[in-house]
Amino acid sequence: MRREISVVLLSGILIFRLHAQIDRITGKNFATRSEVLTRHGMVCTSVPAATQVGLDILKRGGSAVDAAIAANATLGLMEPVSNGVGGDLFAIVYSGRENKLYGINGSGRSPLGLSYDQMKAELARLHRETIPPTGMLPLTVPGTVDAWDDLHKKFGKLKLSDDLAPAIRYAEEGFPVTELIAYYWAFGPRLYKGLPGAFLETYTIDGKGRTPAKGDIFKNSALAKTLRLIGEKGRDAFYKGEIADKVDNFMQANGGFLRKADFEKHTSTWVEPVSTNYRGYDVFELPPNGQGIATLQILNILEGFDLRSMGRNSPDTLHTMIEAKKLVWADRAKFYADPAFTKIPLSKEYAGERRKLIDPDRAAKSVTPGSVEAGVSPANPTGSQPARLPLQARNVIDDGDTIYLCTADDEGNMVSLIQSNYRGMGSGIVVPGLGFMFQDRGELFSMEPNHANVYAPGKRPFHTIIPGFVMKDGKPWEAFGVMGGGMQPQGHIQVLTNQIDFGLNVQEAGDASRWQHEGDNEPTGEKMTESGGYVEVESGIPYETVRELRKKGHDVRFDVGGYGGYQAIKVEMHDGQRVYVGASESRKDGQAAGY
Repeated sequence: MRREISVVLLSGILIFRLHAQIDRITGKNFATRSEVLTRHGMVCTSVPAATQVGLDILKRGGSAVDAAIAANATLGLMEPVSNGVGGDLFAIVYSGRENKLYGINGSGRSPLGLSYDQMKAELARLHRETIPPTGMLPLTVPGTVDAWDDLHKKFGKLKLSDDLAPAIRYAEEGFPVTELIAYYWAFGPRLYKGLPGAFLETYTIDGKGRTPAKGDIFKNSALAKTLRLIGEKGRDAFYKGEIADKVDNFMQANGGFLRKADFEKHTSTWVEPVSTNYRGYDVFELPPNGQGIATLQILNILEGFDLRSMGRNSPDTLHTMIEAKKLVWADRAKFYADPAFTKIPLSKEYAGERRKLIDPDRAAKSVTPGSVEAGVSPANPTGSQPARLPLQARNVIDDGDTIYLCTADDEGNMVSLIQSNYRGMGSGIVVPGLGFMFQDRGELFSMEPNHANVYAPGKRPFHTIIPGFVMKDGKPWEAFGVMGGGMQPQGHIQVLTNQIDFGLNVQEAGDASRWQHEGDNEPTGEKMTESGGYVEVESGIPYETVRELRKKGHDVRFDVGGYGGYQAIKVEMHDGQRVYVGASESRKDGQAAGY
C-alpha cells in the first residue's frame, strides 16, 4: 500500500501526517466501512452491545421507542462517561402512522431551594464567578427517566420493564468495557477525588481507584436495582418514591440543594420541532433551551453560498462555514435559554442580513448578536453585555460527555435521541446504593444578572445536546446526530452539507474529516478571544486549506478527539420498497445494525 508521509509545522506544533488508507473498490477511500442496509428495523449506537439490545427489542415486537429506551438504558450502564439516568434527554420521534414529528424536552431544572443570591454566596466561598463542573452546585433534576416514561406511554409497545431488562441483566452479570470508554473512564478518580458519595464504590473495580481497562468485566448491581424499580413501578419510583427519598436524605446530609420536592415537581415537555428548508430538505431541531436552532440559523446563512462549486474542504467553504458559525454563536450566547425567557431569530430575511457581515477574505475577530430591529425580542433590555469572564480550560474528558442513538422499526417509526450527563461522567456526586452519577448541567447557567441564561431556581439551563431529523418532500429522509458539546451544531452542519451539497453517502458523511471552531462567545458569559477564536482540524483536512485559512486570519490548530460522535439512519426507496441505511462512525466504539 502506498504511504505518504508529510511533516507540517502548525501553530508551533510539529504534526506528522500519515495518509494510509485501505484501497476501497467502491465509495470514498476515507470511509471506514460501507453503509448498513436493512428493511425491517435498525439501531445505531456508540456501543455494539447496546445496538444489539435495541435490535433484540425490535425483533420481539417492540417499537422504535422501545428499542431506543432499551439501548439508552444499556448505554447508561456501559458508557457512564457520557450518559445515564442521572442526566437529561432530548428526542425527536417520527410517527409512521401519522406521518408526524414529535419532540420531547426531557431536561431538568435547578433546585427550588437554591436562590440566585445563595448561589452567589456559595461561589464566593469557592472564590469563583462561574458555577463549577463538580460537586453540589451544578446539580439539576435528572430528566431522563421521566422522558423515558412519556415516550413509552405514547409510543411503546412492550412493557417498560421489558425495555429495561437487558440493561439490568448486563448490570448484574457484567460486561467487557470497550476501548474508548475505558480511556475516558480512567480520568474519573482524579476528577472526582474527595467528593461526598459513592463514586469509588460504584465506578471502580476495586473500590479504591482502579477503573476498568479495555476488556475488563464491569458490574453495577446498584444500578440494576434502580432500573428494576423503575421498570416495576414506573417513573414515580424515581421522582416520588424510594429513589427520591434516598436522594433527599443524602443531599441534606452532605450540603446539597436538591430535594424530593424538586423531583416531585419535575415534568418533561412535549415540544413542536422547529425547522428550516435547506435546498429542498426540511431540517428539524428542537427549540431552546437547547442549541439545535443554531444549526438552522447556520443553514439559513449558508444557503446563500454555492458550497458545491466552492468544493468540499476548500478554503472558501471552510472559511464561509466558520464565519457563519461565529455569527450564530453571538446570537446563541445572548438569546438561547429556557424558551419562556427569550425569542430566537430564525428567518430567511434575518439570515440574509447576517450573511452580509461575512468578509470572504478576512476572519472576523469580534462578532455582535443580531439587533432588535431584526425581529429579535431582547433578552437583555438594558443593552448591557455580560462581563468578560475567564475562559474555562478545556479538559480532555469534555469530549466524552454525551451519547447519540437512532432507531427505526418495521412500521416506519423512527427515533433520534440524545442523552447526556454533560461534562465527563457528570458532577461526581453518586448517591450510595443508586448506581448512577448526577449530571452537572447546571454549570451552563450564566451568573450575569441581565443574561437570558442567568441562574434562577426552578429553571432549565442552556443545553448543548441536540437530536436532528430531516424530511424530504413530506417524508422522512434521515434521523441523525453528532454528540459533543459545542461541536454539535457544527457537526450537524458538516454531515448535512457533506450529503446535500457534496454528495457523500450517509457513512462517508460521518467519516469525512471535520473541523471545530472554539474560543467563541458562550451563553455562560465567556467572550470571543482576541484572535477571533481558533479552528481545530482533523488530519484529513488538506494542508493547502489550512494554509489559506491562516492567510485569511484564522488561528488554525490540530486536535485529536474533539469532533463528536455520529450516528444516522437514512430512508431510501428502492422499487417502491423502504430500505433503512445506517451509519456509525469510527471515532467511537459503535455499530449500526439491522434486520
